[in-house]
Amino acid sequence: MVDIRVERVLPFPRERVSAFAGDPTNAPAWYANIKSVEWKTPPPVVIGSRMAFVAQFLGRRLAYTYEVTELVPGDKLVMRTAEGPFPMETTYLWADAGLGHTRMVLQNRGEPAGFSKLAAPLMSVAMRSAMAKDLARLEQRLGPR
Repeated sequence: MVDIRVERVLPFPRERVSAFAGDPTNAPAWYANIKSVEWKTPPPVVIGSRMAFVAQFLGRRLAYTYEVTELVPGDKLVMRTAEGPFPMETTYLWADAGLGHTRMVLQNRGEPAGFSKLAAPLMSVAMRSAMAKDLARLEQRLGPR
């Protein structure tokens, strides 16, 4: 089982962080590995929304479809792969961190199979590093404080 959780305090209000990060259309702007997102259901994000993602990770092209399974606007977003090579659940959590700041948690959990299962320890290290960099990139993309 791969279960990676990273967090970062961002110097922006929760509403701003959750609105930007919680819109899958923005994912390529702050996730280094996500190359494109295509809505399979009409936006905005609601429970049951489906989006097709194309990513590049560890030299491999990955195409998968996420489905939103839990949504508490401004607090929590959970998506699970409905299709794809690596069953994965991604959770975003947002909480006030004082002085107009937001604590964002990014968690990815999944059960690798096949080649992915053999590479799970390497994948975990690479995923943790990438996720931490993605949260730093998110802070940059949100612009001036």
